[in-house]
Amino acid sequence: MPNKVLVVDDEPDLEVLITQRFRKRIRAEQLSFLFASNGEDALAKLQADGLVDVVLTDINMPVMDGLTLLLRLREAHPLLRSVIVSAYGDMPNIRTALNRGAFDFITKPIDFEDLEITLDKAIREAVERKQAAHDRDRLLGLGRELELARTIQESLVPRSFPQHERLSVFGTMIPAAQVGGDLFDCFMLDNHRLAFTIGDVSGKGIAAALFMAVSRTVLRVAASKGLSPQACLTEAHQFLYGERRATSHFVTCFYGILDLTTGQLEYSRAGHNPPYLVRGNEVQTLDAASGLPLGMLRKVNYDTATVQLAPGDTLLLFTDGITEAMNPRQEEYGEERLVQMLSARASSLSVEELVRLVTQEAIAFAESAPASDDMTVLGVRYQ
Repeated sequence: MPNKVLVVDDEPDLEVLITQRFRKRIRAEQLSFLFASNGEDALAKLQADGLVDVVLTDINMPVMDGLTLLLRLREAHPLLRSVIVSAYGDMPNIRTALNRGAFDFITKPIDFEDLEITLDKAIREAVERKQAAHDRDRLLGLGRELELARTIQESLVPRSFPQHERLSVFGTMIPAAQVGGDLFDCFMLDNHRLAFTIGDVSGKGIAAALFMAVSRTVLRVAASKGLSPQACLTEAHQFLYGERRATSHFVTCFYGILDLTTGQLEYSRAGHNPPYLVRGNEVQTLDAASGLPLGMLRKVNYDTATVQLAPGDTLLLFTDGITEAMNPRQEEYGEERLVQMLSARASSLSVEELVRLVTQEAIAFAESAPASDDMTVLGVRYQ
């Protein structure tokens, strides 16, 4: 599409001169010209054609002069670039025009070689300004979309937790960016069985957040059927793998069912880092069952493991945003620090205090370094 110049002058011969001078570039569709006889006519043409890049205007014209036109252009068409044509030596009007937003000026009699150079420079400036405005609008739109995605994601994060005399549970998620790819959930399957899960979607950004929302929903639907952890992950995997035609994401996941009557925990893992069982000052790793992440490969196998909890035992589930939190010296927080802290502090803290401490310790370790991954922690205590 040719760059468009609006020429504003009450001299009818100027249209013929400009058309003749730029005929090669007009034929090559590099430039296109519109013509107006005064400022008022120019504003009407700009209103009808929103693709003009540059206005080339005389100063002295009837109805509306060029200086008045410059004021109107600055208000109504701030992205346009304007070039004024003035008599040689008419410095007061030139200065006034520049103060009113003119990009450049040329003098009469017009040197058409100078005019072409000046127009090309003004066109480049106008195109850059329009592109910058377009990019800014896109960024603002993306910001609004991110804010909406963040609001939706926050609505999916549990804010209240199951209440039971033999249970204490609390979780939190801190996205590394406006939206994150971590998930956690917990709810009662019936009056004595707690279902709980934590997961981490591959990738970042809005796409990962959307996949997180889908994964959470699929896991909850499968869990609500009362399936075993193994069967629940298998069903969720089959659905998420079917979605890989539209996305390359997958999700690591831990899913457990705790019987609050007996203290027996059944669990399965889909590529997720194993949680910790804290018993007094001892910390055990629940890594007996394992499998590939949900949605990664077509064929998968998941195992179910069981462990007997004693009153006071605490389960701590987390995503690798905790253990891989990195400080400015490129050191990771690591599992060793986490285990040491759990061994020393877990038994003396409530579940909520413990979950918050784990998150705070990882953030404090990272110091001023920006978070590279979401931080999610879920604590479950059998009482």
